[in-house]
Amino acid sequence: MSFGDIRSRIWLASMLPVTLIVLLLVAVFLVARLGDNEMAHQQRARSLARQLAASSEYGVFSANTANLQAVASAALHEPALRSVVILDAAGALLAKAGVPGYALPLRPEPGESEVREVATGSDLFLQPIMAAQLPLEDLFQAKGIDAKPAKFLGHVLLEVSNDDLRERERELLWLGLALGLAGLLLGGVLALSLGRRVIGPITRVSRTIHRIGQGDLAARAEVLPDDPLRDLQHGLNQMAASLESGRDELERRVAVATSALREKKEEAEMATLAKSHFLAAASHDLRQPTHALGMFVARLGQLPHSAETRRLIESLERSVQAMQDLLDGLLDVSRLDAGAVPVQARPFAVADLFEQLRSELAQVAVEKGLRLRIRPSDAAVLSDPALLHRILLNLLGNALRYTHTGGVLLACRCTANRQLVRIEVWDSGIGIAAEHQEAVFKEFYQVGNLARDRGKGLGLGLNIVQRTAQLLGYRLQMRSQLGVGTRFSIEVPLAPRHLALDRRHALRTQVIDNLAGLVILVIEDDALAREALVSLLSSWGSVVLEADGLSTAQKQLTSGAEPDLIISDYRLSDGEDGIQAIGRLRAMAGRPIPACLTSGDTGPGLMQKAKEAGLSLLHKPVRPAKLRSLIRRLATPAQGAGDALT
Repeated sequence: MSFGDIRSRIWLASMLPVTLIVLLLVAVFLVARLGDNEMAHQQRARSLARQLAASSEYGVFSANTANLQAVASAALHEPALRSVVILDAAGALLAKAGVPGYALPLRPEPGESEVREVATGSDLFLQPIMAAQLPLEDLFQAKGIDAKPAKFLGHVLLEVSNDDLRERERELLWLGLALGLAGLLLGGVLALSLGRRVIGPITRVSRTIHRIGQGDLAARAEVLPDDPLRDLQHGLNQMAASLESGRDELERRVAVATSALREKKEEAEMATLAKSHFLAAASHDLRQPTHALGMFVARLGQLPHSAETRRLIESLERSVQAMQDLLDGLLDVSRLDAGAVPVQARPFAVADLFEQLRSELAQVAVEKGLRLRIRPSDAAVLSDPALLHRILLNLLGNALRYTHTGGVLLACRCTANRQLVRIEVWDSGIGIAAEHQEAVFKEFYQVGNLARDRGKGLGLGLNIVQRTAQLLGYRLQMRSQLGVGTRFSIEVPLAPRHLALDRRHALRTQVIDNLAGLVILVIEDDALAREALVSLLSSWGSVVLEADGLSTAQKQLTSGAEPDLIISDYRLSDGEDGIQAIGRLRAMAGRPIPACLTSGDTGPGLMQKAKEAGLSLLHKPVRPAKLRSLIRRLATPAQGAGDALT
């Protein structure tokens, strides 16, 4: 039985006094009965001793040992009597019956009368034998003279066994135990009955409270007429009714509020969807003319102009470049958010990556009068070279942009566990205050560029660095002090020794050969973009075939044209798309004509479709140099087969 619940505790509280009373009564009973039994035993033995002493008086007086022996032997028939010994006044043995449990001779003191324990389980009773004094009528005896004292003749020694006494004591103990158990059993039954009467109402209240706690507010306690907790149960029922009423009212209000929130949510989702459609359409429509503008400006820059016109064209090129940088930055952020950037890790030498960065940024450092130091390294890492190049290019570009004196350092070293390489970018620039060191990784956040000067960047570089590092699973750290400089570090896994290094660099610009005579089929439904692209390709010496859709392109092939390359926009008229158009044209030609897609759409769905079709995808606005590099790679059969998304 567990004594943790109230039922057990009440039963225990009831049993404690009952147990004490029963134990006390049993103890009193046993003590009294055992004392009476002991007293009766001794009285019987003393009475027998006195009788034997009286019977032995004449035999001792007359020295009649035969008579004394007869008295002793007759007394031995008494129950529990083990031995009888009769001694004279000098302690000499006169008669003996039985086997004494003590050593003889025993010389008690004259007239001694006591009880001794002579052996285990037996007692020795000593009774003196005194000469009887009979009063005689002597006329000559003076009145008032006392009679002579009785004469001491000897002792009677009775050895009485205690076995019967102990047996009666055991019987009394068992009787006391039985009475005690009976009392406890009766007390337990009464305690249980009392506990039920007390606990019953409490249990009903407890069950009702538990049901209410579980949310069953319709639960009500049963109120009996003789219930001692009647008032409490009435109050509990009233409380449950109030809670149920309040819950119903709250549910009604929650339902109304939920309905209103659902309507607001649907409105917000519709507004977000509309905004997404608007932004997608606006992005596409903005990229189309920007793409054409870039092509036209590139073609315009190839023509001879006066010095003043050349300055205007250069300003126009910088404006177009700034717009393309902004669109490319937004595209990078959206692709990282959508998880559309694949990670292609391979082992490569850090020295190749550092050399590529040196060739790209050395001139920028010279123009600003800064010293760009790149420490040589023989380490090899296992990473995506294109993504790692993008991280370091952004960090070095920021360092050169915000450093006015001193220099920039690019270095790497192995960590203590020899598992990682820590690549660090140090600068002696303006530094970043502590309150801005977290915010600089947010989109479009720039310290000290409230006017949004394009010469100071767009505020997307560090955000792209952080997102790319998270995509690769690398830890990016920054330490900076205002007016002293900044250090960025990133930890990259070392390449296992058994892997062969790829000495190619994914971002190294290939040598652009002359594209003269290359037959290129351009499929573009936007007339302005088509005209700009055709003009640029023609200026490179290529033979350009134009088509505004699939049907026109098919007519080109039917008329005998054999294009070396197809450049198609993704969105075409009449619900067609560039992937389908390229597939049908390849089927008509009977060969896998190298091809690529251009599009103003930046969603991850299109990137996945292009990847599944094995086509390179150029997002508008397309940079002329990037387009020319891709054409050169696609036109080379050995390189065009395994082309990746651009």
